[in-house]
Amino acid sequence: MDRLAALEAEVKADADAQRARKEAAIAKVRDERAKQQAERDELRTRQAALVTKKKSVVEEYDHADGIGGALELAGKANRVKQELERKPGKGEKSWIKSGIASTALGPIGWLYAGSLREAVPATAAWILLAAIASKILPAFLLMPVLLVALPLSGIAGVVYALQFNRAGKRTRIFGDKKEPKQLKG
Repeated sequence: MDRLAALEAEVKADADAQRARKEAAIAKVRDERAKQQAERDELRTRQAALVTKKKSVVEEYDHADGIGGALELAGKANRVKQELERKPGKGEKSWIKSGIASTALGPIGWLYAGSLREAVPATAAWILLAAIASKILPAFLLMPVLLVALPLSGIAGVVYALQFNRAGKRTRIFGDKKEPKQLKG
């Protein structure tokens, strides 16, 4: 009887151990599934946020088709017109002078109102390019390049003058516009 009781206890202990291992495995699988489901839910949430953000950007531009967009565009055009019609005050730059100088002289005209960090290197490169091109290329090959480059330079000159008048100082239109880092403390 003692042997039978010991055998029954051993079988019961074995069954309990197997049940505990099975329950641990089931709990582990449930945890993994819950973790995977949480990751899927987080991914769906991020995707929904991105889609919503894209929709809001699209909706922002969709209103340009309606009356409101037309009125907004007309208002912007009117502000630009008023800014261009206004005579430059004391300490301001004339966008007409800047545009003519930049169209006639290329980046050399940028020195009138442009950021010196951009205008000086562009002027040096322009003079160097002109010196090299005049020695190598005939004038008829150089003219198509000038017919494209000079009007673009004139537009940049006008933008420089307008930004100078808005900010009250020379500002950059090319490159990064990050603020300089300040030291802590």
